[in-house]
Amino acid sequence: METRRKAPVGRPRGFDADEALERAMRVFWEQGYEGASLTDLTGAMGITRTSMYAAFGNKEELFRKALERYTEGPASYAARALREPTARQVAAAFLDGSVRATTRPGCPAGCLGVQGSLAAGDTGRDARDTLAAWREEGTSRLRDRFRRAVDEGDLPADTDPGALARYLMTVANGIAVQAAGGATREDLRQVADMALRGWPPA
Repeated sequence: METRRKAPVGRPRGFDADEALERAMRVFWEQGYEGASLTDLTGAMGITRTSMYAAFGNKEELFRKALERYTEGPASYAARALREPTARQVAAAFLDGSVRATTRPGCPAGCLGVQGSLAAGDTGRDARDTLAAWREEGTSRLRDRFRRAVDEGDLPADTDPGALARYLMTVANGIAVQAAGGATREDLRQVADMALRGWPPA
């Protein structure tokens, strides 16, 4: 019995790792990679640096885990949008999701994937590269979905799926920056609606 009560070696006890990661994600979302100090992170997570390193690794590894959590949580609208039946509905759901996620009450304004390392210097280069790859992956998924829409006749045959995906991602990134600057949800919905007015007719 005595042995069973002992915590596994190297495994920190006494805190909820899921909750700690949620709090770290919010710190990175609000302050960016470089703006978030280890003191800010461990304070928000309610753990010591030793526990943080044991559970999550260094700051870069914690940031990657926080970005994964963000992708599966606040940014999960992107994956859902890809399942919409038409390309226009994909685009509408993607932009609507972007507006909602970047202006959600009780959450930091803007997007962790956009603002997380915009002002990063040399020490934030890895985080900046991670986020650039994250955004590029999102664009690639949209491109593949639009390519399928062309094959299915849902988009005109002369549509450039890559350019259309890049356009949509650029609008979504702009929405995030505007939200971080204080634009309201209603303002940004108008931007999303305007972006879809010129959508290629089937």
